[in-house]
Amino acid sequence: MDSAQFERMGTGHGFIAALDQSGGSTPGALKRYGIADDRYGQDGEMFDLVHAMRERIVMSPSFSGEHILGSILFEQTMDRTFDGMPAGDFLWERKTILPFLKVDRGLREEADGVRLMKPIDDLDGLLARAKAARMFGTKMRSLIQGAGPAGITAIVAQQFDIGHRIAATGLVPILEPEIDIHSPDKSECERILIEEILRRLHEETFEVPIMFKLTPPSIDDFYRPVIEHPNVLRVVALSGGYTRADAVAILARNHGLIASFSRALTEGLTETMTPEEFDALLAESIRAIYDASVT
Repeated sequence: MDSAQFERMGTGHGFIAALDQSGGSTPGALKRYGIADDRYGQDGEMFDLVHAMRERIVMSPSFSGEHILGSILFEQTMDRTFDGMPAGDFLWERKTILPFLKVDRGLREEADGVRLMKPIDDLDGLLARAKAARMFGTKMRSLIQGAGPAGITAIVAQQFDIGHRIAATGLVPILEPEIDIHSPDKSECERILIEEILRRLHEETFEVPIMFKLTPPSIDDFYRPVIEHPNVLRVVALSGGYTRADAVAILARNHGLIASFSRALTEGLTETMTPEEFDALLAESIRAIYDASVT
């Protein structure tokens, strides 16, 4: 355990930048960046383009430990370089930003109002690679669409069970049981979810403190009991499809909750921007998200 890294993530001011779009979400990310799908054919070409976008982001002067605590990476990003350095080394040594790896393999079909994660058959090998690449932790996402107690219990059980395997390696797991912001039962989903999370937290201990990535709640400060739990290192919020303006407004009302935004972070950035335009808009976005994360 690197005490300096744990101290930074546990008490530092800032947020987590999510740069972990995988194969399914990469075309949309590239389209928003101004790259149409006729610019690439093979998956390799697509991943080269999105890596160039990510490298442009992390190389920006505003993308630094002054405002950003951590960054979540896609597996192929972890295996590549930024400015000639392995991605994990670059983030920590150059930027003082803690790297995390997205480890889930996507979602199963909906059942009982939820979408569980697909099996992560190669988890042990992936975690070994993550440690070798100097990742600080991991992140894995599942999705809650309806307020069915059985489904939400299954979501939390899966997240906690795999979280134990991750924590046993010394990596810090971010558990992400996302609630769909468009769910008509969003408030009831939140009630069931927090009860199940707190029950498991009270009954179980992990090798290292864990983290959660949650949908911004309908009631301000609703997740405060999770944030203040002694076995929780940090709780972060996803943007969930909200615009940046809406996401930061909601976040600012939830004390102790910090951002882990993806789309809201990169909103408005395009390939054709000049370096000055790109850096200025990214700096503006980072500052707005940071300010909302330190309330």
